Amino acid sequence: MNEHQCKLEFDDVEVARNLYGGQNAHLHVIHRRTGVRVDARGTQVILTGPAGDAELASRVLLELYDLVKAGFTLFNQDVEQALKIVRSDPQANLREIFLDTVYVASRHRSIAPKGPGQKQFVDAIRRYDMVFAIGPAGTGKTYLAMASAVAALADRKAKRIVLCRPAVEAGEKLGFLPGDLAEKVNPYLRPLYDALHDMMDFERAQGLLSRGIIEVAPLAFMRGRTLNESFVILDEAQNTTSEQMKMFLTRLGYGSKAVINGDVTQIDLPDDKPSGLLEARSILSGVEGVAFCTFDDIDVVRHPLVHDVIRAYERHTNRERFPVVKKA
Repeated sequence: MNEHQCKLEFDDVEVARNLYGGQNAHLHVIHRRTGVRVDARGTQVILTGPAGDAELASRVLLELYDLVKAGFTLFNQDVEQALKIVRSDPQANLREIFLDTVYVASRHRSIAPKGPGQKQFVDAIRRYDMVFAIGPAGTGKTYLAMASAVAALADRKAKRIVLCRPAVEAGEKLGFLPGDLAEKVNPYLRPLYDALHDMMDFERAQGLLSRGIIEVAPLAFMRGRTLNESFVILDEAQNTTSEQMKMFLTRLGYGSKAVINGDVTQIDLPDDKPSGLLEARSILSGVEGVAFCTFDDIDVVRHPLVHDVIRAYERHTNRERFPVVKKA
């Protein structure tokens, strides 16, 4: 196989050092994911490998250099994401994605999209009052929705945040769990608390929760309410029934915004109960003021293995759905 060589020359030693990462960790990610040999000396990088892979690595490094120069703090997972994005969409602009700050969390850490699907999701939340996000685990649906809600609260675009999800058993029965109803459903709400506490320090979060400015509650507690001037997030929406989804969507009051997240590959409802999320997608598609955002494995921002696991399950599902028929 003919090898192609790309030479890059950067103009700032300190920025280049941050681009490479400690002990060239970021360059090792590029080598591992593309197979391209990466040799860095000072401000010069030489990439050697098949033409397509070398050009991909070259473009990613150039764009990441511009990001670091603009003040972006680069991590290994950002390099992983950048490679996935550019490989999937050669026209993608990493700067537009990674520098679109949604919220500056505690410890001055900026929260921003990590992929084209996440960028579309953030833009939809800014533009529409009702946004559905459908995609696999690890694509940042809950996290970015939470960041957008906290930002809206900080900017006084919302007076309160309401977070809810259905309490649907996945292999365990609520009746076997200790405590009253509130204590039984609390484990189901834990991911929402985790995302919230990642946005702000514990004392501030607890203060807002105790004053009711931020409310975390099971979906069943939403019945009969009207939520005005609120940023409302429904998580795990694939586990709502048709009746629950309609009930939730009609809680929205004046000056409010709703984000509905779900993964239609992880429905835990009984077989005779259709998913309210699937039904809503069918009924509300095309309704003005409602946006639907679909994520795929490119937007997964967890451990790199999660991306590979999702791909493997998709291949397995497709084989079962469309089995290969051998000719006699």
